[in-house]
Amino acid sequence: MDIFKVMQIIKANAKDETSVEALKDLVESIIEERDRSRKELKLLESAIRNDYDSIVITELDLEKPGPKIVYVNDGFERMTGYKKEEVLGKTPRILQGPKTDRATLDRLRDSLIEGKSFFGQTINYRKDGSEFVNQWDIHPLVNHDGKITHWVSYQHDITERKRVEQSLVDSKIEMDDFYETSKRTIVDISSDGSIRFANKSFQELIGFEKEELTQMKVWEVMPDKHGSLLEARFKELWQQDFSSQPDYRFILQHKSGLPIQIEASIKPLELKEEKVMRMEISNISLRKKVLKTLYQRNQDFNRIFNTKSDFKYGIALNQEKNPEFKWVSDDVLKITGYTRDECRGYDGWKLLIHPEDQDKAREHLKKVDDGRSRCAEYRLIKKDGEVLPVMDYAKPVKLPTFDIKGAVVVVDKESEITP
Repeated sequence: MDIFKVMQIIKANAKDETSVEALKDLVESIIEERDRSRKELKLLESAIRNDYDSIVITELDLEKPGPKIVYVNDGFERMTGYKKEEVLGKTPRILQGPKTDRATLDRLRDSLIEGKSFFGQTINYRKDGSEFVNQWDIHPLVNHDGKITHWVSYQHDITERKRVEQSLVDSKIEMDDFYETSKRTIVDISSDGSIRFANKSFQELIGFEKEELTQMKVWEVMPDKHGSLLEARFKELWQQDFSSQPDYRFILQHKSGLPIQIEASIKPLELKEEKVMRMEISNISLRKKVLKTLYQRNQDFNRIFNTKSDFKYGIALNQEKNPEFKWVSDDVLKITGYTRDECRGYDGWKLLIHPEDQDKAREHLKKVDDGRSRCAEYRLIKKDGEVLPVMDYAKPVKLPTFDIKGAVVVVDKESEITP
């Protein structure tokens, strides 16, 4: 619905110009927040483009058929061939097929059940049935109470990388051409710690040119304390082929002096001239920034949601999909004449909602429970029998005590809204 249609509804149902302006401000602020959030997400997608092909955000529920997809970016469409409208409301299982590794999926599920991040890869399938190797980097997204609400999955098609790596193992060909076109962040280190090669992604990450880096030791691109620790242990780690652990965490130092937290997988590579250690790097600082911004985006929406309303509520749908008030704000007494205790449960909900509008309000809440924030118009019945038209803004939250959070705004205390 566009803003002009919204304004027509507001003007048709508001009692005076003051009410019109108040509701107009509310709608405009929500639209501004939506547009700002979209812009921020686009900027974040641009920032991580070197590391990830796509972003997928899913609901929390891991039970069959699995967590529903609530967001995918344009990169997901390019990587899989599915359009956004084809996957929203479905689960990532649509990408699975005969060669998808069950053991990897089991490890993924175990990690998510424990609320932990997961990093892994397996074969997935595009819409046209073709295979690709999908690398996941999955993290929980929490609300202001620290409760996990969604999963954010950063995905990378590493099919070509796997093919080239196998070719390198078989033939030990030179890496330069591949490095320059690779989306990975890579640096090669010699036995004395010298940087033999750094691809463009690493150069951009650290702020040094290729010619500068090849004159430096790897510990010289770290803060003094961290660099000294690596220098002291480097010979020992080299002799072990850095195999004492699967991944290492380091702090790099950008040319400007800013620290960058990274995670690196390190493996030996036999080139024609010498043996080097190849470090493939993941930018943890950037990952944390992405998650922080997504978290702030949720917080900002909560801020809007908690203002300019006559009363607020939390609802859970019972087994029969009937709404039960789990809590109602104190303002409900002033607006309707009913106490908070009188409004609790399904009986309280039926007491408050106009009988002719209950099916409409129930359907509204079912759609919210399916994962879509939305608004609806219906009528309340005050304790003295007066009919009260309202706008109801609701969003899914899926907390242990309630599933839907809502804010009710009275739009006209004199006339009724057509149900």
